[in-house]
Amino acid sequence: MMMLVATLTFRKAMSFTQKWKNYQRLAEAKEQTPFKSPAQKRYKAQRRRNDIYSTKGGHKNKKAGSPFTGKVKRAGTSKLRFEGIIDQQALNSFEINDTLEPEVWENDKIIPEVREALLKIANDFLIDLPFDLTPEDITLTGSLANFNWSKYSDVDLHIVLDFSQIDDNEELVAGFFRNLQTNWNNRHDILMKGYEVEIYFQDSREPHLSTGIYSIQNDDWVVKPEKESATIDYANIEKKAEDIVDRINHIEQMMADEEGDAILDAIDRLKTKIRNMRKSGLEGAGQYSVENLAFKVLRRSEELGRLSDLKAKAYDELMTIQD
Repeated sequence: MMMLVATLTFRKAMSFTQKWKNYQRLAEAKEQTPFKSPAQKRYKAQRRRNDIYSTKGGHKNKKAGSPFTGKVKRAGTSKLRFEGIIDQQALNSFEINDTLEPEVWENDKIIPEVREALLKIANDFLIDLPFDLTPEDITLTGSLANFNWSKYSDVDLHIVLDFSQIDDNEELVAGFFRNLQTNWNNRHDILMKGYEVEIYFQDSREPHLSTGIYSIQNDDWVVKPEKESATIDYANIEKKAEDIVDRINHIEQMMADEEGDAILDAIDRLKTKIRNMRKSGLEGAGQYSVENLAFKVLRRSEELGRLSDLKAKAYDELMTIQD
C-alpha cells in the first residue's frame, strides 16, 4: 500500500531489518506516556526531588554550588514507590468476582448505552484514518469481559482486521497500526463507567488468547467466559515481576555510562522477553499463569510505562547533537 510505504523514508544502504528497527524506535520514541494519575505525578515529583545530583537542574539551593559536573549514576525509582519492589496492591488485585462488572453487563449482555458509545468511538476512529477500512468485527475483551475485573481494568476495544488484505508486508502494517493506536490512546482519556477506553488493532488471522470476547458489532459473545476457581501463585508472580523490575533499574543505571545504541538494544531485548514471557504463560496455564499475572503486576505498577519512558529518553539522547 503506497500510503504506508510513503510514511517511511530510509537510506538505500540500510538493510530491511535495520530500517524496520529504526522505524520501530522512531515510532515508539514518539509515544508520549504522560503521568496521568495523581499517584504517577507524585512519583515523578518525588524522583525529581530525590535526584538533585544527576539531573540537569540540580538542587534548588544555588549557593551550595553544583554537586557534580560529570555524569552520575541515576538511582533506581522503584524503591521510592514500593515498600519492597512490587506494588502489593497491584499484586493482590487478581481475585475472581462472582459476577461480571454490573456497571457494564446486565443478564450476560452488554448494557446498550455502553455498547452504543463503544461503537461510536471505534467508528469515529476509523473515519479519521486516511483510507477506508471495514473491520471484520469490533470486540470487547480482557478482564472487563471476564470475572477477574478490578479497578485496574481497561475497556480493551479491539478493531479486528485481516492485515494481509491491506498490504503484503504484514509486519509493516502491524507497526503502522501500533503507532496509530498508541497515538490515539495517548491523546484521549475516555472513561466508560470509570474504566479507561483503549483501542487496539487485532489481526484476525492471529489467535487471540482470551476466555472472554464480546462482539460489540454483533452484540453477542464470541467466547463466553465461565467463572472458574484459580490457584494464584503469588510468591512466584512477585519473584518473576521483581526480576523484570531489577532489569529495568539496571537499564536506568546504564544510561549514565552506556551509549544510546547499547541502551536501546537492552530495552528491546527486555521488551521481547516480557512479551514472550506473557505469551508462554497464556499458551500454557492460561490467564492465571504466573507469567501473565507477573506481566499484569508490571503494568499495574506502571513499570512497563517506565520502561517505555526510558526508551524514549535514550532515543532522544542518541539523536541529540550537542553545541
